[in-house]
Amino acid sequence: MSGLKQELTGQKRSRMEELAALLNRASEAYYARNTEIMSNLEYDRLYDELRALEEETGYVMAGSPTVHVGYEAVNELPRVRHDQPMLSLDKTKSREELAAWLGDHQGLLSWKLDGLTVVLTYEGGKLARAVTRGNGEIGEEITANAAAFRNLPARIPFTGKLTLRGEAVIRYSDFEQINEEIAEEAAARGVIEDVRYKNPRNLCSGSVRQLDSAVTARRRVRFYAFSLVEAARQENGAEGTGADFHNSRLEQLRFLEKQGFETVETVLVTGETVAKAVGDFEEKIAGYDIPSDGLVLLFDDIAYGESLGTTAKFPRNSIAFKWADEQQETTLTQVEWSASRTGLINPVAIFEPVELEGTTVRRASVHNVSIVRALQLGIGDRLTVYKANMIIPQIAENLTRSGTLEIPCQCPVCGGKTEIRREIDTEVLVCTNPDCAAKKIKAFTLFASRSAMNIEGLSEMTLEKFIAAGYIHEFADIYRLEAHRDSIVEMEGFGEKSYNRLWESVEKSRNTTMPRLVYALGITGIGAANARVLCDHFGDDLQAIASADAETLSGVGGIGPVLAASVSAWFQDEKNREVLGHLLQEVHPRKRAGLTAASPGSEASGDSTSPAGGSGGLNPIAGKTFVVTGKVDHFPNRDALKEYIADRGGKVTGSVSAKTDYLINNDVSSTSSKNKKAAQLGIPILSETDFLKLAGEAADRDPAATDQ
Repeated sequence: MSGLKQELTGQKRSRMEELAALLNRASEAYYARNTEIMSNLEYDRLYDELRALEEETGYVMAGSPTVHVGYEAVNELPRVRHDQPMLSLDKTKSREELAAWLGDHQGLLSWKLDGLTVVLTYEGGKLARAVTRGNGEIGEEITANAAAFRNLPARIPFTGKLTLRGEAVIRYSDFEQINEEIAEEAAARGVIEDVRYKNPRNLCSGSVRQLDSAVTARRRVRFYAFSLVEAARQENGAEGTGADFHNSRLEQLRFLEKQGFETVETVLVTGETVAKAVGDFEEKIAGYDIPSDGLVLLFDDIAYGESLGTTAKFPRNSIAFKWADEQQETTLTQVEWSASRTGLINPVAIFEPVELEGTTVRRASVHNVSIVRALQLGIGDRLTVYKANMIIPQIAENLTRSGTLEIPCQCPVCGGKTEIRREIDTEVLVCTNPDCAAKKIKAFTLFASRSAMNIEGLSEMTLEKFIAAGYIHEFADIYRLEAHRDSIVEMEGFGEKSYNRLWESVEKSRNTTMPRLVYALGITGIGAANARVLCDHFGDDLQAIASADAETLSGVGGIGPVLAASVSAWFQDEKNREVLGHLLQEVHPRKRAGLTAASPGSEASGDSTSPAGGSGGLNPIAGKTFVVTGKVDHFPNRDALKEYIADRGGKVTGSVSAKTDYLINNDVSSTSSKNKKAAQLGIPILSETDFLKLAGEAADRDPAATDQ
């Protein structure tokens, strides 16, 4: 061999070793730790490069990802060897290749779901074993967890031995909510790191492989069958012949459906119709609720497919179709660093708008510092971008690779110092300020909640976006969002209508009651009920509450020394007083009718003769005790009616007694226990209409109306 040829071969072998190591590390992260260190597009590109080099040189390393399947399980679940090895699928992005592969045969075209492949075995009509795919030869037993899958039948009609394969998935519609619940649970345990999952596939894998099946049950995992492995009947205690499926995979799927399993959506195709069927699936993907990363084509003829055998890695009776990602070239204009409640600051690439898969795309998550460095990003760089699985915008490649992007030294939300931390193979940027507003998302969520300022449209997810973008640093900033209107309208999930509804609710919340405002401040231990007690006692005088010492506050009925110390400490804190001062420039809490401040140490009481609207200029609700029962028509719910009463100095209790002044029940002729008790005690029973007349308000009150 010439020196030049030896040198070239050596370079190629070095590149192959480099590629194999990188791909294996990516597989380990993906399969064993449910994380990603590269995009699917990048993995496929490197994999294709490795396979091309192997074909060119005729050299394949023992550890090459082209000859081994998956990644070895590393957690504590029991390991089980599969009766039949589970191989990967060869793939193509060409519809013409699909047609040529199918030839004159019929095939089944179905979604390639993106979850965790599971093998189920039923015996005697009951689930006997569930095993993950693992490395294709050895998987992890998850029987107890599989029993908690939402749509898996607990008992089936077939009483022989039934083995099938399918995909465990978490739907997009469940993903965000479950992710938030996981983050909340972690925060409650004091966990700082961002424990949320990047995508439904990783969340599903982490959920299915739990050691506690109760966790799996809460994650709403679903199972979709895609193939039957065995259906052997039992005859006199011994295995007999299986069911007759007329040599058709489609018949097998129909059999599984009759047993109660949900199956992957499948259509029967020929070489002439397969391209159109692919197009039909493509049209559905944007609104498809189940994660999918392509399609699978399988010969319907069982005997023919099995006669083809397998390669070292792939079965020859099926092939995967990967979407040919539409790519567009654009220019990076900005990298937005988005702070989260955990302290992580995640980069988001902003680029010149491009059209991808029928929509305009302007931004894509870069996930962490490691990927920023791997892409060698810099403002002004030329990028190619695409939508992973035709849904999630991603950067495919940085054509310029200037590497000039600076990692920020200050948090975009609080201005605090940042630092780069390494988590296994990944570098992340973290805000070190414990008082960062982004870490106080719960405080802002409580502030906007129904029982506090009642700002509809300001969900926890929306707040997190606004805080990350630097729009909200303290409570008063919520009332200044109009300054960021144009940017908010352009945010994902927003638009003119969504913004207008939000801003209308923000404006409405400016006029609120004092108990709502005190509760919204988030003082430790002070819930909605205690906020009302405080305001009742001090006659809705916020200055009186703020200036009261702990001893005075502990004299308020129901407060006690611990809560009194908490209230006093909150109002003595200089930063809190500054935040409250800014807030009071934006909101205008009104004094409720019929309230007078109690003298120190005494119980607050309503004054039924205080002016408050109503007939004769008097407040007929203040000082009265009500019981509310049954369905309401003029308020959103019973809680809203109860709050209406309390805001006007009345009291609401849960049961009828001699101290009750009125029972409110729209069904005045009901024979319920509360109506009977009221009748026995001579207590008036009012319909809502009667009550509103008593309150001096029109009986045609809008049911959607709520008092701030």
